[in-house]
Amino acid sequence: MIDNFIKSMLGENERILLVTRQHWFVLFRAILLEIVVAFVVIVAIIIATINFPLSAFAFLLVLVPLLSMLHDILVWMNRQYIVTNRRVVQFSGIINKNVVDSSLEKVNDVKMTQSFFGRIFDYGDVEIMTASELGVNLFKRIGDPVRFKTAMLNAKEKLGYEGTNLSPTHKNNIPAMIAELDELCKKGIISQDEFQLKKKQLLEKM
Repeated sequence: MIDNFIKSMLGENERILLVTRQHWFVLFRAILLEIVVAFVVIVAIIIATINFPLSAFAFLLVLVPLLSMLHDILVWMNRQYIVTNRRVVQFSGIINKNVVDSSLEKVNDVKMTQSFFGRIFDYGDVEIMTASELGVNLFKRIGDPVRFKTAMLNAKEKLGYEGTNLSPTHKNNIPAMIAELDELCKKGIISQDEFQLKKKQLLEKM
C-alpha cells in the first residue's frame, strides 16, 4: 500500500513501478525476543497469582515487550524501497520521515547478493553504485531482490529513450536513433553534450 506521503514525493509524470520491503525474516528476528519475553512474563504472573494475590497492575508489565514489538512492526512497515520510472527511493521513519533517493541516470552499477537461505526464501542485498556524492546505497535483506533489480535496470534503459523522445520502432536500430538524436540536437531540443553522451551510450550497445 502506498501512503499519501510517498505519493506527494513523486514528480510530474513520475510513476511507481515497484514497491518492496525488507523480508519478513527481518521483522521476525526483531520481535522474536519480545514475543518470548511477553510469554514468560504472562506465565510468571499467572503462576505468582495462584500462590500470592497480585494486583491487576502486575499485568501492565506485559505492555513493555508488547509496545516494543509494536514499535518494531511499525518501523518495518514504514521502511519501503521503491522503483519509479526516474529513481530508486528508500523511505523510512514512523513520524519523522527519512528519504534517500538515487536518480536512475546516475546509477553506474547494481550488485545483488543472495545467500543459500536467501535463494530459498527469496531475499537478498541490493547494492546500488552511483555517480552522486552518496556513492553507494545498500538495501539489505529486501524481499524479491531479483525482481527489484530487474525493474530498476529496465526503468533505467527506458529512461534513455524517454529522455530523447525516440520512437519505439527505432529501439533496435541504433544508427537511426543516432540520426534522430542529431536532428534533435540541430533543432536545439537537446544540447551538444547530451547528444554526445547519448550517442556514446548507444554505440556501446552495438
